[in-house]
Amino acid sequence: MKPRNFEESLTWYVIIGTYGFYVLGMLFTLYCLLAWVYGGYLVYKILLQTENTPASEKIRIPWIIWLWGICSLISLVATYVGITDFKLGMTALLRAIIGWLTSSAIIPLFLLGGCLNIRAKLIYRAVCILCLQSLIAIPIAYAGYYMNLPDVIYSSPIERLIQNGPIFHQVGFYFSDYGADNVRLFLFTPWCPALGLVSNIYFFMVLQESNKKWRYIGIVGAIAMNIVSVSRAALVTLPVVLLLIWGLKNFARPGVQITAGIVSFIAGIFSTPLTNAATEFVDSFHGSRADSSRVRAALQRVGIEAWKEAPIWGHGTQKPGPPVLANLPIGSHHTWVGLLYTKGLVGFLALLLPVFCSFIDLLIKARECKIAETALSILLVLILFSFGEQIDVLAYFCWPSLIIIGIAFKEKLKNPISFTF
Repeated sequence: MKPRNFEESLTWYVIIGTYGFYVLGMLFTLYCLLAWVYGGYLVYKILLQTENTPASEKIRIPWIIWLWGICSLISLVATYVGITDFKLGMTALLRAIIGWLTSSAIIPLFLLGGCLNIRAKLIYRAVCILCLQSLIAIPIAYAGYYMNLPDVIYSSPIERLIQNGPIFHQVGFYFSDYGADNVRLFLFTPWCPALGLVSNIYFFMVLQESNKKWRYIGIVGAIAMNIVSVSRAALVTLPVVLLLIWGLKNFARPGVQITAGIVSFIAGIFSTPLTNAATEFVDSFHGSRADSSRVRAALQRVGIEAWKEAPIWGHGTQKPGPPVLANLPIGSHHTWVGLLYTKGLVGFLALLLPVFCSFIDLLIKARECKIAETALSILLVLILFSFGEQIDVLAYFCWPSLIIIGIAFKEKLKNPISFTF
């Protein structure tokens, strides 16, 4: 497997060089710049197009990517209005713009990367190689813990320029969460749940690898990253998405519908014990790290109450929380509550609309297109994690999967759904 052009070479070497860039403290900066390189190169390719350009090389941007781009600009407007309304000053505005350039703005840019001539199978192989590297890095990280090495070795000086928080530029081995006595790994990601998110996304990508050896290595590596992250959301999301994808693909089959009806009938009969079992599972889920669950729940309550002060445009930026919230920013640890707090209903809808349209588009295509099925799996992972993480902030780590989604958006149905009246 070798890259065939500039965009494939860029994609291939950045993915397999992840740990090298991480050790240099350059990962955040590199990934964010990469999005703008894809966007700029796509514009360059469009300008070079002529009537004689082969159809296979012509750039076609699906409408849904245009929607993502427009909604991203709307979120920037919401940020500007929120900061202006609360008179937070020019410094806050500049930081917010930089934050937008490295979060919401890069989502449509990476989706545009899928419009370039990049093969999905090349990304799958590169991710398998990264999973193999992670299998090597995991015992090294645990060795650092048992040797009592510092959990964070150093922080890149680039953070002083961007000023988006040192955690995005730190290089380290492990992390001990508050309220827990177990060690957790974050490897090349900024924090442990982010590794859980990446592991789930990689799992569904490596499933499509054609080479059995690399596919098995990728699966083992993705599951290993999931386990060492000790992320409750990651452990639950993987089986849930597998079940959802199977159900969404096969729900139109009569046998599945009959089985679903029988299961629903039986579930109704045993509703009380099933409800009790579900309640016990939720309690044990939150109780496994009670302090973390308590802080997250409090952050959501405070964020919702504060949003009512500025329901349309929001507060513009996150604000530091009190000690009872473990000094975590209000509006963090939840994509949707965070959007309501910082960007109001406008910013909330600016993400909800393209996510909903993407889900419908990929769901329709998944019945006959394998890459659309993979993209739908990735989107479901992102949706489930959005209730515990800020997906827009972590978009730079999900960039290979965003390219896969962009490729899926380009796919056309061989047998389009028709409606007869």
